[in-house]
Order: sequence, then structure tokens, then C-alpha cells
Amino acid sequence: EVQLVESGGGLVQAGGSLRLSCAASGFTFDDYAIGWFRQSPGKEREGVSCISSSDDITYYADSVKGRFTISRDNAKNTVYLQMSSLKPEDTAVYYCNLRRIPYDYWGQGTQVTVSS
Repeated sequence: EVQLVESGGGLVQAGGSLRLSCAASGFTFDDYAIGWFRQSPGKEREGVSCISSSDDITYYADSVKGRFTISRDNAKNTVYLQMSSLKPEDTAVYYCNLRRIPYDYWGQGTQVTVSS
């Protein structure tokens, strides 16, 4: 059974930093890209960042480019999202995602709240 468990969210002041973790199990972790998405109240879920299976290709949404860094540790089956220079508009529930066609798998999410 695929499981994705996010952690590391919390309340932080604008300009601060947080590191999110996504611990994965139930599949061959280093065979798959993993993504981070976020959703704010009243908004659609949006893609934030993604990392390839071999850690050599990354993607960032324009809104987080230069502030967020995605990485993975295949030995620990974990993907990280280092978030710096946080802004109030980064407030959202953050989810990690595995796309294993034809299914999408999601974790339960972790709340990030950035106060101004």
C-alpha cells in the first residue's frame, strides 16, 4: 500500500524558513518522481515543485523559484522541501504527490501558516 506522510509544517513569520518532509512507503521509491502541491482556502491545488527519480531534474513554480529547494534522500525514502523567505501568500496545506499511472497518490497534508 502506497503511503505518503508529510511533516514539518507550522506557524512562521514572514521571512522565515521551514523544511517539509514527505516520508514514502509501499513502492519502489527511487523509481518515481515526487511532487509537492499546495492548496489555500478557496483556491485550487497548485503544483509547487517536483523532483525526478534520480534527483537530477527539478521543477519550481514561478511563485517559489529562488526561495524553495526540493531534494530527496533515496536511502531514507524521503523528499524534502526547504522553504525560505516565506511570504503570507505561501500559507496553505502542502501535499506530496506520487503519480503512478493511472493513479495519483496524496498524503494527508501539512499546514503552513505565514504571518505578516
